[in-house]
Amino acid sequence: MLHIKFTACRIETSALMRLALPILGAQLAQAAMGTVDVMMSGHSSATDLAAVSVGASLWLPLMLFMTGTLMGLTPIVAQHMGAQQQGAIRPCVHQALWVALLLGLAAGVLIWLTAEPIFAYMSVPEAVAISSTRYLHAVAFGMPAVALYQALRAFSDGVNHTRPALWISLVGLAVNIPFNYLLIFGGDGVTSLIGVTIPGIRDLPALGAAGCGIATAIAMWVMCGCMAVYTRRARIYTPVQIWQEFSRPNLKLTMELLRVGLPIGVAIFTEVTLFALIALFIASFGEIVVAAHQVALNFTSLLFMLPLSLGMALTVRVGNTLGQGDGQRARFIAWNGIGIALVAALLIDIVLVIAAHPIVSLYSSNVEVRALASSLILLAAIYQISDALQVSMAGALRGYKDTRIIMLITLASYWLIGMAGGHLLGSGVSGVFAGLGVYGYWLGLIAGLSVASILLGWRLRHTAAKFC
Repeated sequence: MLHIKFTACRIETSALMRLALPILGAQLAQAAMGTVDVMMSGHSSATDLAAVSVGASLWLPLMLFMTGTLMGLTPIVAQHMGAQQQGAIRPCVHQALWVALLLGLAAGVLIWLTAEPIFAYMSVPEAVAISSTRYLHAVAFGMPAVALYQALRAFSDGVNHTRPALWISLVGLAVNIPFNYLLIFGGDGVTSLIGVTIPGIRDLPALGAAGCGIATAIAMWVMCGCMAVYTRRARIYTPVQIWQEFSRPNLKLTMELLRVGLPIGVAIFTEVTLFALIALFIASFGEIVVAAHQVALNFTSLLFMLPLSLGMALTVRVGNTLGQGDGQRARFIAWNGIGIALVAALLIDIVLVIAAHPIVSLYSSNVEVRALASSLILLAAIYQISDALQVSMAGALRGYKDTRIIMLITLASYWLIGMAGGHLLGSGVSGVFAGLGVYGYWLGLIAGLSVASILLGWRLRHTAAKFC
């Protein structure tokens, strides 16, 4: 009996990792694009670096909201695939593309119209505000492309084909790097880099942050075009044929997508804004604290990509199995995946404990920043387990199309406990205790993530039992 269970776990773990590893690669490649933007703009000027950083804090939450909303397509497609209902997939994908186009256009217009007023309200220095506005106006043209790409990626993930997202993300990175350099530094920059003057490029002006925005938009459209071509020509998509007989907008199918996807988008947006607000609150603690916080958060966020990818893969595996009508196996797949995420969290903890000091030294030469960042990373080791559990449980629940509860649990855990509790611990209470500073906010995160994992575990147990 134990041998049979071990074999089943081994087979399912192998299937899950085949889906998760390409997703992990795609997530890291997309994160690398942001890193390249920051590094190259930083070598241009401090103003350009500030402009790109401030601008990214506005458009990235919008992009992640769109991504989360369109992720609702993945469990819909996965369940149809499991039920061998390929004919039902095409109209669902078409509705997702309509929604993506609308979201992308709305996001682009919103960025274009609100950038200047927001910077004026936030009293951003004039030079940074002007440069960041130009950067955002360029990125705005790429928002429809990134939305359409995410819809097609959600479809591809749903049919158990996650590798295209990896390869196309690498293509986007390969496009982003040279265009970034060319447009940020201009023809003179290219000439000084390679030592050769190229006719036609020599006279290009150095656009700084605006050039970075243009390069980002170009990469977005290239990725969108590659995914469109691939989904049209690759044989694996032949049974679905999403590019034939394009469907008109269908309210019923659109509402199903939004019912599943909109709570995901809201949950992701909530999480992103939570970390943004924490960064604002700790700004009053001084530049050493802010720098250490960002170093620790950046490093742990990269490691978090592994359990996040496992959660996204779990959505597909659970959805496929439910489509086949096997609720008992779907429950096994969900909890087996959560066990893998727990093992991944323990491995991440080992990395955090062993590599904290040498990794932090790569980020900063300041002794105070290193010391504080290292201690924060040790705190992060505590919440890795609850973080991995909550993200994998959320992924399994998405496979069941049970997404509204994820949003409610996220709002309650992150904001009422994580944010409010962290602010209370960090800032203290006048006349009662002075507060723990940045440590208080990190303790609030630990508490919020722990409560989220407990509540999501209870919900998954309840939901899975209904299908058995």
